Amino acid sequence: MTAAAYLQWGVVIIMIAIATPLLGRYMAAVYGADGDHAPGDRVFGPVERVMYRLTGVDEKREQRWQSYAFSLLAFSLISVLFLYLLQRIQHALPFNPTHVANVPAALSYNTAVSFVTNTNWQNYAPEGTVSHFTQMVGLATQNFVSAAVGIAVAIALVRGITRRRSATIGNFWVDLMRTITRILIPLSIVFALIFVSQGAIQNLHGFTRGTTLEGATQVIPGGPFAGQEAIKELGTNGGGSLNANSAHPFENPNV
Repeated sequence: MTAAAYLQWGVVIIMIAIATPLLGRYMAAVYGADGDHAPGDRVFGPVERVMYRLTGVDEKREQRWQSYAFSLLAFSLISVLFLYLLQRIQHALPFNPTHVANVPAALSYNTAVSFVTNTNWQNYAPEGTVSHFTQMVGLATQNFVSAAVGIAVAIALVRGITRRRSATIGNFWVDLMRTITRILIPLSIVFALIFVSQGAIQNLHGFTRGTTLEGATQVIPGGPFAGQEAIKELGTNGGGSLNANSAHPFENPNV
């Protein structure tokens, strides 16, 4: 390894050592270690309460493990069906500048299950298979919620271990919502701005045709890459907008 590589590793280790206790204390407060109040109540609380009212969730009511698990499975099932349908009708939806066709049924189902389970295995070339609308509303959304579901399960497990005499382990819908609004979205905004500042692509353009120095024609894809790259990294999701695992210069210009 080169000196630059060792320096990079050192910087990463130092950043982890600094961020872990800070983020850990923040997350403990978000998930109720200090009672009903959590950081960001003034900013995020009104938004969350609107969502609870729209979905009929009682945020003050905790669930037994059976209800928690049922809520998780029901949410995941609805997510699979929604993402599958979105791919199957994407040709009729907006933000499709490259006019990609509807995704075939088998591939739609495979992709839906893969993204909902946070596996993110992609058996396709995204720029020629899914529209920007599907990327943003379907796949990027699942990058958020599938990661949030995984975190919620971890938090429920911790509560189950520490609450030895309690019959409840929290509320799945509250854990899901707080993970998205108070952790993943704020961090994703910061990371996306960093990616854009370094040259990552973030637009709604279609293909741009250019001519190389040798005179050949090159087709350059556009799309909302930086935004999806941010949550892809935070949610430990593979593939990405260009199915290159962050190794594409449009997603990671410093690669």
